[in-house]
Amino acid sequence: MAELNRLTVEEFKSERKSPIVIVLDNVRSLNNVGSAFRTSDAFLVEKIYLCGITGTPPHKDIQKTALGATESVAWEYADTTVAAILKLKQEGYTVCPLEQVEKSIKLHEFLPDPDQKFALVFGNEVFGVEEDVIKASDFVIEIPQLGTKHSLNISVSMGIALWDFIVKMGILNKK
Repeated sequence: MAELNRLTVEEFKSERKSPIVIVLDNVRSLNNVGSAFRTSDAFLVEKIYLCGITGTPPHKDIQKTALGATESVAWEYADTTVAAILKLKQEGYTVCPLEQVEKSIKLHEFLPDPDQKFALVFGNEVFGVEEDVIKASDFVIEIPQLGTKHSLNISVSMGIALWDFIVKMGILNKK
């Protein structure tokens, strides 16, 4: 790790975070939850909100894919996703679920304001982001897809979206 110049858990916790939180809306796969932690660690995400049926650490299936990121990334459980995003909106976050809906904004066309804080919401593997969450959000973002399938795995969507936000907000230039 020293050769790769990676942060220790203690250094990670004290490092200035990206102004982004992740919200998992009833994600049923513990492997996807673990991947969310690992990806959030990679991009210095502030916090993960685990909502509804979404599993929480400690759990061996989360640890399997998180590879210890549950120790570095802050997280909080919320009974409902709506409760979590309403709290985040009060704290000044712009709430953006990733979903395919009418009037969604294509990810490549969305320009996040680098002076704002964002909450990116990822939904259930079968049903997507809940309708009441969509209605309570500020923007809905869609990752355009060109093939025959109509969705991406949550961990893939999260990696694409976080990388896009990190680059567009100039966060890499600040490190």
